[in-house]
Amino acid sequence: MTSRQFARKSLRKRLALAYAAGVYAAGALALVFVNVPLAGIQETRPVGGPEPSTITGTESGIGLPRLLVGSAVALVVLVPVALALGWYVAGRFLDPLRAITATAKVISAGNLHRRLDLGEPTDELTELGHTLDDLFARLEASFDAQRHFVANASHELRTPLAGLRTLLEVTLADPDADAGTLRSACQEALALGGHQERLVDALLALATSERGVTRWDTLDLAHVVEGVLASRRGQATEAGIDLAGHLTPAVTAGDPRLIESLVANLVDNAVRHNHADGHVEVTTRTSGTQAVLTVTNSGPIVPGDQIQRLFQPFQKLAPERHGRSDGYGLGLAIVNAVTQAHHATLSADARPEGGLTITVRFARGTPPNHP
Repeated sequence: MTSRQFARKSLRKRLALAYAAGVYAAGALALVFVNVPLAGIQETRPVGGPEPSTITGTESGIGLPRLLVGSAVALVVLVPVALALGWYVAGRFLDPLRAITATAKVISAGNLHRRLDLGEPTDELTELGHTLDDLFARLEASFDAQRHFVANASHELRTPLAGLRTLLEVTLADPDADAGTLRSACQEALALGGHQERLVDALLALATSERGVTRWDTLDLAHVVEGVLASRRGQATEAGIDLAGHLTPAVTAGDPRLIESLVANLVDNAVRHNHADGHVEVTTRTSGTQAVLTVTNSGPIVPGDQIQRLFQPFQKLAPERHGRSDGYGLGLAIVNAVTQAHHATLSADARPEGGLTITVRFARGTPPNHP
């Protein structure tokens, strides 16, 4: 007998004993309330009339010994009746729980699309079933997203490795390869290695962001954005993008490294998915109890129904890939993960003339107290 089976039977026994005790106590109280008045009853007779015993041949009133014997017999008979009734009621009470447990075992074994689907009546057990159904739905979505992420990550990592292998095999198979050919092959191999290194760094940044915040420091979004803009101006100038910042103090709390990663990915995404003579505008401000970061960029027109998809890993606006310059589809996923880790809010709107406006709202103030 397993521990779970023992626990289930033990619970039924405890419930049966509790119900039996209640039934037995109710029966005992009923006997008390009935016997006490009866024990005090005395037979009445008219004044000067004959003695009752001469007419009926029985004792007057109800004798206390007879009441006690009858009550004792009733209480003894009530014991098995109360136990049987308690066992039956406990079993009926545990039937829904057994059904929930059996279905949950099937779901946990890998059949995540199944649900409990408890109907009427609406009670605490039905509420528990609905809560478990919501939990199973979230788990199914999480596992599906994880499988999708692993498949995409494997594909993205395999592509540069396959290219590197092909490059080296072709170079080694060329008997006329000279120093210039080998140098060119080495440069291409370094470029493929750099591509893979950047992808791994992006995957690590995403994993670190999803792990949550372990360090809470007071910081100013304006100072973080200023540093990121200074490091990206050369890249923006080469792409013909006007990179502007309108920064006012916006104090919040969080992990400085993760928030810097969020700002950097927003700026990189805005510069990468832009067009010549485009612009990127970054603003920081305070609004009530929030520190607000907004990044607005020109670029291609983004359909409104595609915006949320872009914040998932390895998702791009265009299904085809035009080269490594398009990125890996992880930048906005990192932004989304960092936002959730800081309990901030993220909103994105498509601009009618093209491009996006992305706003992140952090809680304003000092770090929260964490144990």
